[in-house]
Amino acid sequence: MDADKIDADKIVVNKLKDHSRLSGDDIAEIKDFGFSPRELADQEDLIRQGDEPDRSVVVISGWVARYHLLRGGGRQYLSFHMAGDWPDAQALFLDRMDHAVCAIGPALVAGILHKELTRAITRRPALGFAIWRETLIDASIFREAITNNSARSKPARMAHLFCELFYRARALGHVHDDQLHLPLSLMQLGEALGMAIATVNRTLVELRASRAADFRSGTLTVHNWPRLCAIGEFDPGYLHLKKQPR
Repeated sequence: MDADKIDADKIVVNKLKDHSRLSGDDIAEIKDFGFSPRELADQEDLIRQGDEPDRSVVVISGWVARYHLLRGGGRQYLSFHMAGDWPDAQALFLDRMDHAVCAIGPALVAGILHKELTRAITRRPALGFAIWRETLIDASIFREAITNNSARSKPARMAHLFCELFYRARALGHVHDDQLHLPLSLMQLGEALGMAIATVNRTLVELRASRAADFRSGTLTVHNWPRLCAIGEFDPGYLHLKKQPR
């Protein structure tokens, strides 16, 4: 458990420093957080719609996703989160969750009590601004997702999502040999992009034919990054990262 705590310290610091300036005192404050690790099985809910959580979590390893549960039992996936992300940081500022968060494949998260975060923000306002900025970047990603799903062609829609996840993962060091482990099923990909399974398959065939990227068995391989960006009309400005990935 101590190793998990050390990893959580480093992961939080590195992620916040991607977009915010942290002083030595801010980093020391983060190291004092009482992280409580929790392992999640594939598809296990971390938070359900309507919950009133008393803590926020940071992803330590694996993937989690936000989603809306629809009346018929279907899901609309809203965003995907990897190590370093705070998928429910807004729970610190809102009393009731209007969406759910689940694991996509096995995942490890670390919770931080809201009362502890509130005390830390009072002592270190710059840390509070960094956490707030994390929620604002989330909002920017949501806005881009709305445009993506409503205004772009299906190949552009899929390419844009792949570009975003690949770019964010590369900034965090999760991309190796132009490959990203992305444990999404075709159904989940369709539920994120508003496509039926048949449409997902046809669109993947189009992307493969372009020789820009391929997605098979939970692995995204980017063969031609400029071409994939062109297909997806991808401009990473909305991610607001100060440290650009190589």
